[in-house]
Amino acid sequence: GLMTAFNRPRLVIAGTNSGVGKTTIVVGLLAALRQKGLSVQPFKVGPDYIDPGFHSKAAGRDSYNLDTWMVPEEYLQENFTKLSDGADISIIEGVMGLYDGGANGVSSTADIAKRLKAPIILVLDCKSVGYSIAATALGFREYDKTANIAGVILNKLGSDRHEAMIREVMEKINMPVVGAFHRDDHLKTPERHLGLTPVTEIETSQLIEDIGKAASRYIDMDQILAIANSSPDLDIDDDKNAEENHKIVKIGVARDAAFSFYYPSSLEKLESMGAELIDFSPLEDSSISDVDGLIFGGGFPEMFLEKLQENESMKQSIREAASKGMPIYAECGGLMYLCRQIVDFDGNAFDTAGIIPGVCKMGKNLQRVGYVTATALKDSIAARKGDQLRGHEFHFSMITKDEDYPDAYELQGTRQSTPHLEGYSKDNVLASYLHISFEGNPKAADHFIKSCLSYKKTHL
Repeated sequence: GLMTAFNRPRLVIAGTNSGVGKTTIVVGLLAALRQKGLSVQPFKVGPDYIDPGFHSKAAGRDSYNLDTWMVPEEYLQENFTKLSDGADISIIEGVMGLYDGGANGVSSTADIAKRLKAPIILVLDCKSVGYSIAATALGFREYDKTANIAGVILNKLGSDRHEAMIREVMEKINMPVVGAFHRDDHLKTPERHLGLTPVTEIETSQLIEDIGKAASRYIDMDQILAIANSSPDLDIDDDKNAEENHKIVKIGVARDAAFSFYYPSSLEKLESMGAELIDFSPLEDSSISDVDGLIFGGGFPEMFLEKLQENESMKQSIREAASKGMPIYAECGGLMYLCRQIVDFDGNAFDTAGIIPGVCKMGKNLQRVGYVTATALKDSIAARKGDQLRGHEFHFSMITKDEDYPDAYELQGTRQSTPHLEGYSKDNVLASYLHISFEGNPKAADHFIKSCLSYKKTHL
């Protein structure tokens, strides 16, 4: 095919470990660059739904996940190039520490940065450390010389003297300091049991504006832009013509404050395959729209239990659709809502949609987390028996199953020795804790759309 070189100024903001303040700094950088009149495209490494919500608000452009597990690695450069089209600069937020990922570092921040030939800025937590932080920076630079660490941002500095001391030692190891933040507590992004609050729920504009002002004070923007502009061009195979597709099915997508975890690229894949997506709100609307299939994504249904319980007409319309045979696909929070009941953190039970024979209980501890390969145990609306799907799990709740509860998948984690059973699959309903990207599982996308199409044909 014909190769074209694309100029995409870009930067990866990585941390030495989780909790160094990456998200706050990235959100600040996005807001500050946007305030300068630049068009900024945000990305997040790994299977995270919450950081991208903050990114999108700060940048005014949808933030996309980059990952070589959920989506095959051969799509990475092309997807990145396509999604960053029209942006002056792309900012990619890393996950955990720079070299951390799935087993053997699959889809680590360093791995993604190298595949995208992107320079890396390392965020260093300088709280309670002086000259020794230079040894950390040096170690990160030496550990993998093929990862291009172009500079550092100092975070959580205690004083001007502390900053001067660390700048001096960074100069000794020839490590550019592109930014320095002092400990400033009101600039934290709000925490919640999932790590961060989803954006839909709080008024974040003021917070983002403040973080943006701090970033333009504490970060050398000219240096940031120079480093981003030093990124080499990406060579992309150019002969894939986008064919115009006509819409063959309508799919309702549950989307509101309770259900907000969706990968934009996953939904776009369904659209490119002929689905017209119609958003509806299990919280606010009285019934589902006129559609041929339903998707319930993840989110925080446990935060809105009274409202979800009270919306009787919505639950009724979902039950009617289910009994008519409409394909219903649900992940995580969606699975919880489709159960008979959700029991909150205090032990109070709330009646939910009631099409899955089980009760979902919130737990204080993380039940499961990580990349997984799911093997379908039976034919369903999105898979044939034996099909393998790639995804990830992250949940605090567990389900007590009624008698008749046919399992959907056997899940094998990249770090686990033994597989576990997961999900509910019966007739036209497929629901589990598994989060997938339809982009990385095009066979499942195709299968789901065909299920919706055959429902449509029998219900004309």
